[in-house]
Amino acid sequence: MTSPGSRLEDGRPHPLGATFDGDGVNFALFSANARKVELCLFDETGAREIERIALPEYTDEVWHGYLPGTHPGLLYGYRVHGPYDPMSGHRFNPNKLLVDPYAKELNSSFIWSDLNLGYVAGDSREDLSFDERDNAHVAPKCRVVGAAPGSNGHIRPDTPWHRTTIYELHVRGYTMRHPRIRPDMRGTMAALARPEVIDYLHDLGITAVELMPLNPIAADMHLAANGLPNYWGYNSCNFFAVEPRYLASGEREEFRRAVDAFHAAGIEVILDVVYNHTGEGGELGATLSFRGIDNATYYMLRDDKRRYLDFTGCQNTLNVGHPRVLQMVMDSLRYWAGEMHVDGFRFDLTVALAREKHHFAANALFLAAVAQDPLLARTKLIAEPWDLGPDGYRLGGFPPGWSEWNDRFRDGVRKYWRGDHGTIGDLAFRLTGSSDIFHTRGRKAWSSINFVTAHDGFTLEDLVSYERKHNDANLENNADGSDNNLSWNCGVEGPTDDPAILALRQRQKRNMVTTLLLSQGVPMLLAGDEFGRSQSGNNNPYCQDNETSWIDWEHWTDDDKAFLDFVRELLLLRAQHPAFHRQHFFHGRHIDADSIKDITWLTPEGQEMSDLDWLIPQRRCLGFHLNGKLKAGSVAAAEGQPEHDFIVLLNAAEWAQPFRLPKAAFGERWKVIIDTALARPQPDERQIGAGEILELSARSLALLLES
Repeated sequence: MTSPGSRLEDGRPHPLGATFDGDGVNFALFSANARKVELCLFDETGAREIERIALPEYTDEVWHGYLPGTHPGLLYGYRVHGPYDPMSGHRFNPNKLLVDPYAKELNSSFIWSDLNLGYVAGDSREDLSFDERDNAHVAPKCRVVGAAPGSNGHIRPDTPWHRTTIYELHVRGYTMRHPRIRPDMRGTMAALARPEVIDYLHDLGITAVELMPLNPIAADMHLAANGLPNYWGYNSCNFFAVEPRYLASGEREEFRRAVDAFHAAGIEVILDVVYNHTGEGGELGATLSFRGIDNATYYMLRDDKRRYLDFTGCQNTLNVGHPRVLQMVMDSLRYWAGEMHVDGFRFDLTVALAREKHHFAANALFLAAVAQDPLLARTKLIAEPWDLGPDGYRLGGFPPGWSEWNDRFRDGVRKYWRGDHGTIGDLAFRLTGSSDIFHTRGRKAWSSINFVTAHDGFTLEDLVSYERKHNDANLENNADGSDNNLSWNCGVEGPTDDPAILALRQRQKRNMVTTLLLSQGVPMLLAGDEFGRSQSGNNNPYCQDNETSWIDWEHWTDDDKAFLDFVRELLLLRAQHPAFHRQHFFHGRHIDADSIKDITWLTPEGQEMSDLDWLIPQRRCLGFHLNGKLKAGSVAAAEGQPEHDFIVLLNAAEWAQPFRLPKAAFGERWKVIIDTALARPQPDERQIGAGEILELSARSLALLLES
């Protein structure tokens, strides 16, 4: 091995990772506290270590060296020498082969083995004595990659936020049971790129897919002991590569080809990324990469430095406040957005990334770095606005430019349609973009990512079929997963043949998805909810890589097919009418002396809601009028195009509710275009005049269009 010195010829620092320059490969690894770094080279199978070379240069806390005559495809790993002193935060162990944090391909998945622990535990599990066993035969090997191909004129969809509809899916589970995908391709990015998948999503009306974590997944000790995998993947141990199981070809270009295929159909790709912790776990966890490279830098440690600060519930927290760790996260984001063409990111437990001195800061280094980056500032940025640390719930606390998962929308909609008292005031805010939360610092309605269901919790089918979680298959005595589901089984727990209960469940699903898609903000659907996917009451199937979690594409009932048609029609209606995807919040006031308000809340008597009306706890019926006429402050004026007037009527009571339409100033003639009491959208040709009564069915929603 020869070295080009501490700098490249043009004076720039060495890029971290393994960089092929056409003649050889430069290897560079950050470690502030190591004493020596060895590059380990392997044969093409990854089974035999063929050479071990000490990196000769140490510059600005980066160990580096150049290996001429080598090419992409070379397999390698690192052994890092330094003090093994857990009480001082150092966990160096050169007996453990480590994955390069900047590796862009791995030859295999992480598997569980006690050889990866890095220590030998005593009887008390508190003894962290040094482990001299070698783990190379069970550790993944990094693969050197060449330069990514050019963009070839690639065009991104660049869908405006307010026109975005997100669809959350799992890369593996989405196609594992797809009958039109070759069995050897199922569960991979290549399968997602198939026309059978993309055409379905395009026809459904989706504008963006949000892929659950796809970085390499570290195996969990407690799951491995029970013979279970980490299926969801919120356990990353590298932030640049794709989990090998998700690549049919084993090559990263498969991922980019899939992204480009989605873009060709006008669908954006958003990645769910996990930078708040790693899969190495706590002080008794594995030594796979970061821990063995520089534990004291990569992780937030307690005062005794042996243990980890845990704001994530996953036993460690990545130290994003350190410049080199922040650099890694930013390099990762730029890699996905630049070379891999990704359109945006949903950040898991984002508050943990924005903690300074253990407290959330809206101007934290991470948030500031993203805001000033010219590439990332143009991507879609979504925060999960909480973590498990002190003061960790920060919904509405993120800076302009960010959108946030809005769990208050989820809870408000569930409570209302379950029939809870005292919910209409909260529901009104959720329907109108949660202005009570986001109407600050110039933020828009699209700051709210609205959802009723997500990967974490019940599916929509289970939300109307179960009142209790049924997580026995997770082998944790049903203690995992939330007990606060805000669900209603409609009278029977789980499967039933009772036609009345089945009909009510379908109606409740129509109610909730209609509420979601007619609300201001950005709607997010959970994959499979559009045709009734069930997880048999498991609200936390993070370890169920089987038919519990995989999408069933074949065994659809007539109700499933009807519901799919209903959702498709709703998505089309939302896309066609800017009244339901405004950028701006409503004013709720008269624009001039003769005008109707941009939004007017209505009682069943056809009158505008008074302050007292909002305070009646047992009230479960309300309506609102949307003014779409071309007047200052109207929907049409705000969105720059003509729009119709609409009336939305909601009734969560178990009895029918006569609803008088408002006076003629709001509109003289109306027709019902959506009625959730019906299994399919069936426009009603009846003309209902101003001041006339519409009988609103029990537990139903009606959408009326001025005719």
